[in-house]
Amino acid sequence: MSEHQAGWRRLVLAALTATGIAALVLGALTGPASAAAPAAGSTVAVGYAHTCVIPADGTLWCWGGNYSGSLGDGTSAARSTPVRIGTATNWATVDAGTTHTCATRTDGSLWCWGSNRRGQLGDGTTTNQNTPTRVGTATNWATVSAGDAHTCAVRTDGTLWCWGFNRLGQLGTGSSIYYETAPVPVDTATTWASVTTGYAHTCATRTDGTLWCWGDSTSGQLGVGILYYKATPAQVTGTTWTGVSAGYAYTCATRSDGTLWCWGENGYGQLGGTSTYQTLPLQTGTATNWSKVGAGDNSVCATRTDGSLWCWGNNMAAQLGDGTTTSRYAPTRVGTATTWSGDFAVDYHSCGLRTDGTLWCWGNNANGQLGDGTTTQRSAPGQVTLS
Repeated sequence: MSEHQAGWRRLVLAALTATGIAALVLGALTGPASAAAPAAGSTVAVGYAHTCVIPADGTLWCWGGNYSGSLGDGTSAARSTPVRIGTATNWATVDAGTTHTCATRTDGSLWCWGSNRRGQLGDGTTTNQNTPTRVGTATNWATVSAGDAHTCAVRTDGTLWCWGFNRLGQLGTGSSIYYETAPVPVDTATTWASVTTGYAHTCATRTDGTLWCWGDSTSGQLGVGILYYKATPAQVTGTTWTGVSAGYAYTCATRSDGTLWCWGENGYGQLGGTSTYQTLPLQTGTATNWSKVGAGDNSVCATRTDGSLWCWGNNMAAQLGDGTTTSRYAPTRVGTATTWSGDFAVDYHSCGLRTDGTLWCWGNNANGQLGDGTTTQRSAPGQVTLS
Protein backbone atom coordinates (compact mmCIF):
# COMPACT_ATOMS: atom_id res chain seq x y z
CA MET A 1 0.00 0.00 0.00
CA SER A 2 1.37 3.43 -0.91
CA GLU A 3 1.76 6.20 1.63
CA HIS A 4 -1.11 8.09 0.00
CA GLN A 5 -3.34 5.02 0.21
CA ALA A 6 -2.40 4.43 3.84
CA GLY A 7 -3.28 8.01 4.72
CA TRP A 8 -6.64 7.70 3.01
CA ARG A 9 -7.31 4.41 4.84
CA ARG A 10 -6.53 5.98 8.22
CA LEU A 11 -8.88 8.85 7.40
CA VAL A 12 -11.70 6.48 6.49
CA LEU A 13 -11.29 4.35 9.60
CA ALA A 14 -11.08 7.37 11.85
CA ALA A 15 -14.21 8.85 10.35
CA LEU A 16 -16.18 5.62 10.47
CA THR A 17 -17.57 6.11 13.95
CA ALA A 18 -18.77 9.60 13.11
CA THR A 19 -19.93 9.14 9.54
CA GLY A 20 -21.59 6.56 7.34
CA ILE A 21 -20.19 4.73 4.35
CA ALA A 22 -22.47 3.59 1.52
CA ALA A 23 -24.80 4.17 -1.40
CA LEU A 24 -27.52 1.97 -2.90
CA VAL A 25 -29.69 1.90 -5.98
CA LEU A 26 -32.08 -0.70 -7.39
CA GLY A 27 -34.30 -1.08 -10.42
CA ALA A 28 -34.76 -3.85 -12.96
CA LEU A 29 -33.36 -7.15 -11.76
CA THR A 30 -29.96 -7.95 -13.23
CA GLY A 31 -27.76 -10.99 -13.04
CA PRO A 32 -24.01 -11.35 -13.23
CA ALA A 33 -22.11 -9.19 -15.69
CA SER A 34 -22.21 -10.69 -19.16
CA ALA A 35 -19.13 -11.40 -21.23
CA ALA A 36 -21.21 -11.39 -24.40
CA ALA A 37 -22.43 -7.79 -24.49
CA PRO A 38 -22.00 -4.56 -22.54
CA ALA A 39 -23.20 -5.25 -19.01
CA ALA A 40 -26.68 -4.09 -18.09
CA GLY A 41 -25.34 -2.61 -14.87
CA SER A 42 -26.79 -2.43 -11.39
CA THR A 43 -29.75 -0.61 -9.89
CA VAL A 44 -28.41 -0.82 -6.32
CA ALA A 45 -25.33 1.21 -5.36
CA VAL A 46 -23.52 2.09 -2.13
CA GLY A 47 -20.88 4.78 -1.69
CA TYR A 48 -18.98 6.06 1.34
CA ALA A 49 -22.02 7.25 3.28
CA HIS A 50 -24.97 7.26 0.89
CA THR A 51 -27.30 4.89 -0.94
CA CYS A 52 -29.24 5.17 -4.19
CA VAL A 53 -31.83 2.93 -5.85
CA ILE A 54 -33.80 2.74 -9.07
CA PRO A 55 -37.13 0.96 -8.55
CA ALA A 56 -39.02 -0.73 -11.38
CA ASP A 57 -40.79 2.52 -12.30
CA GLY A 58 -37.51 4.13 -13.42
CA THR A 59 -37.42 6.78 -10.68
CA LEU A 60 -34.25 7.48 -8.70
CA TRP A 61 -34.03 7.62 -4.90
CA CYS A 62 -31.02 8.40 -2.68
CA TRP A 63 -30.37 8.78 1.05
CA GLY A 64 -27.64 8.95 3.67
CA GLY A 65 -24.68 11.31 3.82
CA ASN A 66 -24.75 14.16 1.32
CA TYR A 67 -21.13 15.21 1.17
CA SER A 68 -20.53 17.51 -1.79
CA GLY A 69 -24.07 16.87 -3.03
CA SER A 70 -23.65 13.12 -3.58
CA LEU A 71 -27.41 12.50 -3.17
CA GLY A 72 -28.30 14.80 -6.06
CA ASP A 73 -31.30 16.41 -4.35
CA GLY A 74 -30.00 19.97 -4.69
CA THR A 75 -28.85 20.22 -1.06
CA SER A 76 -26.00 19.14 1.18
CA ALA A 77 -28.29 17.85 3.93
CA ALA A 78 -28.10 14.23 5.06
CA ARG A 79 -31.25 12.13 4.62
CA SER A 80 -32.14 9.16 6.82
CA THR A 81 -35.04 8.09 4.58
CA PRO A 82 -35.16 7.80 0.78
CA VAL A 83 -35.71 11.02 -1.16
CA ARG A 84 -36.65 11.11 -4.82
CA ILE A 85 -34.13 12.74 -7.14
CA GLY A 86 -35.77 14.94 -9.76
CA THR A 87 -38.82 13.90 -11.77
CA ALA A 88 -37.30 11.64 -14.44
CA THR A 89 -38.77 8.16 -14.79
CA ASN A 90 -36.21 6.70 -17.21
CA TRP A 91 -33.23 5.94 -14.98
CA ALA A 92 -31.58 2.64 -15.93
CA THR A 93 -28.37 1.95 -13.94
CA VAL A 94 -26.55 3.65 -11.09
CA ASP A 95 -23.25 3.43 -9.24
CA ALA A 96 -21.78 5.32 -6.30
CA GLY A 97 -18.21 6.33 -5.60
CA THR A 98 -16.83 7.64 -2.34
CA THR A 99 -18.66 10.98 -2.56
CA HIS A 100 -20.01 11.07 -6.10
CA THR A 101 -22.72 9.22 -7.99
CA CYS A 102 -23.30 8.44 -11.67
CA ALA A 103 -26.28 6.94 -13.48
CA THR A 104 -27.48 6.15 -16.98
CA ARG A 105 -30.92 6.68 -18.45
CA THR A 106 -32.83 4.51 -20.91
CA ASP A 107 -32.16 7.11 -23.62
CA GLY A 108 -28.44 6.30 -23.34
CA SER A 109 -27.48 9.53 -21.61
CA LEU A 110 -25.08 9.60 -18.64
CA TRP A 111 -25.38 11.82 -15.56
CA CYS A 112 -23.08 12.41 -12.58
CA TRP A 113 -23.20 14.52 -9.40
CA GLY A 114 -21.42 15.10 -6.09
CA SER A 115 -17.73 15.67 -5.49
CA ASN A 116 -15.75 16.78 -8.54
CA ARG A 117 -12.35 17.81 -7.18
CA ARG A 118 -10.51 15.53 -9.62
CA GLY A 119 -12.94 15.87 -12.53
CA GLN A 120 -14.72 12.60 -11.71
CA LEU A 121 -18.10 13.96 -12.83
CA GLY A 122 -16.87 14.23 -16.41
CA ASP A 123 -18.57 17.55 -17.10
CA GLY A 124 -15.38 19.38 -18.09
CA THR A 125 -14.99 21.13 -14.73
CA THR A 126 -13.81 20.49 -11.19
CA THR A 127 -16.91 22.07 -9.67
CA ASN A 128 -19.07 20.00 -7.31
CA GLN A 129 -22.66 19.42 -8.45
CA ASN A 130 -25.62 18.73 -6.14
CA THR A 131 -28.04 17.72 -8.91
CA PRO A 132 -27.57 15.25 -11.79
CA THR A 133 -25.37 16.86 -14.46
CA ARG A 134 -25.12 15.40 -17.93
CA VAL A 135 -21.82 14.00 -19.16
CA GLY A 136 -21.38 15.26 -22.71
CA THR A 137 -24.01 14.64 -25.38
CA ALA A 138 -23.52 10.94 -26.20
CA THR A 139 -26.66 8.79 -26.16
CA ASN A 140 -25.09 5.33 -26.18
CA TRP A 141 -23.84 4.85 -22.62
CA ALA A 142 -24.57 1.31 -21.37
CA THR A 143 -23.20 1.16 -17.83
CA VAL A 144 -21.01 3.19 -15.47
CA SER A 145 -18.71 2.54 -12.49
CA ALA A 146 -17.77 5.24 -9.97
CA GLY A 147 -14.57 4.82 -7.95
CA ASP A 148 -13.00 6.96 -5.27
CA ALA A 149 -12.10 9.87 -7.55
CA HIS A 150 -12.34 8.42 -11.05
CA THR A 151 -15.16 7.07 -13.19
CA CYS A 152 -15.33 4.70 -16.15
CA ALA A 153 -18.18 3.70 -18.44
CA VAL A 154 -18.90 1.38 -21.37
CA ARG A 155 -20.85 2.44 -24.44
CA THR A 156 -23.13 0.22 -26.51
CA ASP A 157 -20.54 0.23 -29.31
CA GLY A 158 -18.14 -1.64 -27.01
CA THR A 159 -15.83 1.30 -26.37
CA LEU A 160 -14.58 2.11 -22.87
CA TRP A 161 -14.11 5.61 -21.47
CA CYS A 162 -12.60 6.89 -18.20
CA TRP A 163 -12.13 10.27 -16.51
CA GLY A 164 -11.13 11.83 -13.19
CA PHE A 165 -8.03 11.17 -11.08
CA ASN A 166 -5.12 9.51 -12.88
CA ARG A 167 -2.15 9.75 -10.50
CA LEU A 168 -1.53 5.99 -10.68
CA GLY A 169 -2.68 5.36 -14.22
CA GLN A 170 -6.20 4.31 -13.23
CA LEU A 171 -7.69 5.83 -16.39
CA GLY A 172 -5.78 3.30 -18.51
CA THR A 173 -4.89 5.76 -21.26
CA GLY A 174 -1.12 5.59 -20.83
CA SER A 175 -1.07 9.32 -20.20
CA SER A 176 0.74 10.88 -17.24
CA ILE A 177 -1.83 13.67 -16.95
CA TYR A 178 -2.91 14.10 -13.31
CA TYR A 179 -6.65 14.11 -14.01
CA GLU A 180 -9.11 14.36 -16.88
CA THR A 181 -12.33 16.35 -16.57
CA ALA A 182 -14.11 14.74 -19.53
CA PRO A 183 -14.31 11.14 -20.83
CA VAL A 184 -11.25 9.86 -22.68
CA PRO A 185 -11.12 6.52 -24.55
CA VAL A 186 -9.23 3.53 -23.15
CA ASP A 187 -7.29 2.18 -26.18
CA THR A 188 -9.14 1.49 -29.44
CA ALA A 189 -10.88 -1.81 -28.61
CA THR A 190 -14.60 -2.09 -29.33
CA THR A 191 -15.21 -5.32 -27.39
CA TRP A 192 -15.41 -4.04 -23.82
CA ALA A 193 -18.29 -5.64 -21.89
CA SER A 194 -18.13 -4.37 -18.29
CA VAL A 195 -15.96 -2.14 -16.11
CA THR A 196 -15.33 -1.71 -12.39
CA THR A 197 -13.40 0.97 -10.51
CA GLY A 198 -11.58 0.62 -7.18
CA TYR A 199 -9.72 3.21 -5.16
CA ALA A 200 -6.92 3.69 -7.69
CA HIS A 201 -7.27 0.76 -10.09
CA THR A 202 -9.70 -0.35 -12.76
CA CYS A 203 -10.63 -3.71 -14.28
CA ALA A 204 -12.82 -4.60 -17.24
CA THR A 205 -14.00 -7.65 -19.16
CA ARG A 206 -14.20 -8.05 -22.92
CA THR A 207 -16.75 -9.98 -24.96
CA ASP A 208 -14.19 -12.74 -25.57
CA GLY A 209 -14.11 -13.55 -21.83
CA THR A 210 -10.75 -11.92 -21.19
CA LEU A 211 -10.11 -9.73 -18.16
CA TRP A 212 -7.89 -6.64 -18.09
CA CYS A 213 -6.74 -4.43 -15.21
CA TRP A 214 -4.69 -1.23 -14.86
CA GLY A 215 -3.70 1.46 -12.37
CA ASP A 216 -2.26 0.88 -8.89
CA SER A 217 -0.97 -2.60 -8.11
CA THR A 218 1.17 -1.97 -5.02
CA SER A 219 -0.86 -4.67 -3.25
CA GLY A 220 -1.16 -6.92 -6.30
CA GLN A 221 -4.70 -5.76 -7.09
CA LEU A 222 -4.20 -5.94 -10.86
CA GLY A 223 -3.73 -9.70 -10.70
CA VAL A 224 -0.88 -9.73 -13.21
CA GLY A 225 1.98 -10.60 -10.84
CA ILE A 226 3.35 -7.11 -10.22
CA LEU A 227 3.64 -4.74 -7.24
CA TYR A 228 3.74 -1.45 -9.11
CA TYR A 229 1.33 0.38 -11.36
CA LYS A 230 0.34 -0.03 -15.01
CA ALA A 231 -1.01 2.92 -17.00
CA THR A 232 -2.53 0.77 -19.76
CA PRO A 233 -4.67 -2.39 -19.63
CA ALA A 234 -2.79 -5.59 -18.70
CA GLN A 235 -4.41 -8.99 -19.27
CA VAL A 236 -5.20 -11.27 -16.33
CA THR A 237 -4.64 -14.94 -17.16
CA GLY A 238 -7.71 -16.76 -18.45
CA THR A 239 -10.44 -16.41 -21.08
CA THR A 240 -13.54 -17.48 -19.14
CA TRP A 241 -14.14 -14.43 -16.94
CA THR A 242 -17.80 -13.43 -16.63
CA GLY A 243 -17.81 -10.64 -14.02
CA VAL A 244 -15.38 -8.56 -11.97
CA SER A 245 -15.53 -6.14 -9.04
CA ALA A 246 -12.74 -3.89 -7.74
CA GLY A 247 -12.41 -3.07 -4.04
CA TYR A 248 -10.08 -0.68 -2.27
CA ALA A 249 -6.80 -2.50 -3.07
CA TYR A 250 -8.03 -5.90 -4.22
CA THR A 251 -10.22 -7.45 -6.90
CA CYS A 252 -12.63 -10.40 -7.14
CA ALA A 253 -14.06 -12.02 -10.26
CA THR A 254 -16.22 -14.92 -11.39
CA ARG A 255 -15.64 -17.45 -14.17
CA SER A 256 -18.07 -19.28 -16.43
CA ASP A 257 -17.53 -22.50 -14.45
CA GLY A 258 -19.04 -20.85 -11.35
CA THR A 259 -15.74 -20.45 -9.52
CA LEU A 260 -14.75 -17.28 -7.67
CA TRP A 261 -11.26 -15.76 -7.61
CA CYS A 262 -9.73 -12.84 -5.68
CA TRP A 263 -6.33 -11.12 -5.51
CA GLY A 264 -4.58 -8.12 -3.97
CA GLU A 265 -4.60 -6.97 -0.34
CA ASN A 266 -5.95 -9.39 2.28
CA GLY A 267 -5.63 -7.63 5.64
CA TYR A 268 -9.26 -8.38 6.58
CA GLY A 269 -9.67 -11.70 4.80
CA GLN A 270 -11.34 -10.08 1.79
CA LEU A 271 -9.72 -12.63 -0.52
CA GLY A 272 -11.68 -15.34 1.25
CA GLY A 273 -8.74 -16.96 3.03
CA THR A 274 -5.92 -16.34 5.49
CA SER A 275 -3.13 -15.86 2.96
CA THR A 276 -1.09 -12.68 2.59
CA TYR A 277 -1.58 -10.36 -0.37
CA GLN A 278 -1.78 -12.08 -3.75
CA THR A 279 -0.46 -10.76 -7.06
CA LEU A 280 -2.24 -13.46 -9.09
CA PRO A 281 -5.84 -14.78 -8.92
CA LEU A 282 -6.45 -17.13 -6.00
CA GLN A 283 -9.60 -19.28 -5.89
CA THR A 284 -11.97 -18.52 -3.03
CA GLY A 285 -13.08 -21.85 -1.56
CA THR A 286 -14.19 -24.73 -3.75
CA ALA A 287 -17.79 -23.81 -4.62
CA THR A 288 -18.70 -23.83 -8.30
CA ASN A 289 -22.05 -22.06 -8.16
CA TRP A 290 -21.07 -18.42 -7.68
CA SER A 291 -23.11 -16.07 -9.87
CA LYS A 292 -22.05 -12.51 -9.00
CA VAL A 293 -19.50 -10.83 -6.74
CA GLY A 294 -19.35 -7.29 -5.35
CA ALA A 295 -16.25 -5.83 -3.68
CA GLY A 296 -16.44 -2.93 -1.26
CA ASP A 297 -13.68 -1.12 0.62
CA ASN A 298 -12.40 -4.27 2.37
CA SER A 299 -15.58 -6.35 2.41
CA VAL A 300 -17.01 -8.69 -0.21
CA CYS A 301 -20.44 -10.17 -0.88
CA ALA A 302 -21.41 -12.67 -3.53
CA THR A 303 -24.51 -14.55 -4.62
CA ARG A 304 -24.79 -18.17 -5.64
CA THR A 305 -27.07 -19.69 -8.26
CA ASP A 306 -29.30 -21.02 -5.46
CA GLY A 307 -30.19 -17.43 -4.49
CA SER A 308 -28.13 -17.38 -1.30
CA LEU A 309 -25.94 -14.42 -0.30
CA TRP A 310 -22.49 -14.73 1.30
CA CYS A 311 -20.17 -12.06 2.69
CA TRP A 312 -16.63 -11.92 4.12
CA GLY A 313 -13.76 -9.58 4.98
CA ASN A 314 -13.92 -6.49 7.18
CA ASN A 315 -16.97 -6.44 9.47
CA MET A 316 -16.19 -3.56 11.82
CA ALA A 317 -19.48 -1.84 10.94
CA ALA A 318 -21.55 -5.06 10.70
CA GLN A 319 -21.50 -4.75 6.91
CA LEU A 320 -21.33 -8.53 6.43
CA GLY A 321 -24.88 -8.92 7.74
CA ASP A 322 -24.19 -12.04 9.82
CA GLY A 323 -25.39 -10.56 13.12
CA THR A 324 -21.86 -9.81 14.38
CA THR A 325 -19.01 -7.36 13.97
CA THR A 326 -16.43 -10.13 13.57
CA SER A 327 -14.34 -10.03 10.41
CA ARG A 328 -14.55 -13.21 8.34
CA TYR A 329 -11.77 -14.92 6.38
CA ALA A 330 -14.13 -17.20 4.48
CA PRO A 331 -17.54 -16.67 2.86
CA THR A 332 -20.22 -16.51 5.58
CA ARG A 333 -23.87 -16.86 4.70
CA VAL A 334 -26.26 -13.93 5.26
CA GLY A 335 -29.35 -15.44 6.88
CA THR A 336 -31.20 -18.29 5.20
CA ALA A 337 -32.96 -16.50 2.34
CA THR A 338 -32.64 -18.00 -1.13
CA THR A 339 -34.23 -15.09 -2.95
CA TRP A 340 -31.30 -12.68 -3.36
CA SER A 341 -31.45 -11.42 -6.94
CA GLY A 342 -27.77 -10.69 -7.51
CA ASP A 343 -28.39 -6.94 -7.52
CA PHE A 344 -26.50 -5.78 -4.43
CA ALA A 345 -23.67 -3.55 -3.26
CA VAL A 346 -21.27 -3.60 -0.31
CA ASP A 347 -18.97 -1.16 1.48
CA TYR A 348 -19.16 -0.14 5.15
CA HIS A 349 -22.85 -0.76 4.71
CA SER A 350 -24.50 -3.15 2.30
CA CYS A 351 -27.79 -3.32 0.42
CA GLY A 352 -29.38 -5.94 -1.76
CA LEU A 353 -32.51 -6.61 -3.77
CA ARG A 354 -34.54 -9.80 -3.47
CA THR A 355 -36.50 -11.44 -6.25
CA ASP A 356 -39.79 -10.16 -4.80
CA GLY A 357 -38.59 -6.60 -5.40
CA THR A 358 -37.89 -5.78 -1.74
CA LEU A 359 -34.75 -3.91 -0.75
CA TRP A 360 -32.69 -4.72 2.33
CA CYS A 361 -29.79 -2.85 3.96
CA TRP A 362 -27.44 -3.41 6.92
CA GLY A 363 -24.17 -2.20 8.44
CA ASN A 364 -23.03 1.34 9.24
CA ASN A 365 -25.82 3.90 9.61
CA ALA A 366 -24.15 6.96 11.08
CA ASN A 367 -25.50 9.11 8.25
CA GLY A 368 -28.83 7.37 7.79
CA GLN A 369 -27.60 5.35 4.82
CA LEU A 370 -29.73 2.35 5.78
CA GLY A 371 -32.82 4.43 4.99
CA ASP A 372 -34.81 3.44 8.09
CA GLY A 373 -35.14 6.93 9.58
CA THR A 374 -32.48 6.29 12.24
CA THR A 375 -28.72 6.43 12.60
CA THR A 376 -28.51 3.10 14.40
CA GLN A 377 -26.14 0.47 13.04
CA ARG A 378 -27.72 -2.85 12.06
CA SER A 379 -25.93 -6.21 11.89
CA ALA A 380 -28.57 -8.07 9.90
CA PRO A 381 -30.62 -7.11 6.80
CA GLY A 382 -33.55 -4.77 7.39
CA GLN A 383 -36.12 -3.84 4.76
CA VAL A 384 -36.11 -0.35 3.22
CA THR A 385 -39.40 1.26 2.19
CA LEU A 386 -39.58 3.93 -0.49
CA SER A 387 -42.18 6.65 0.02
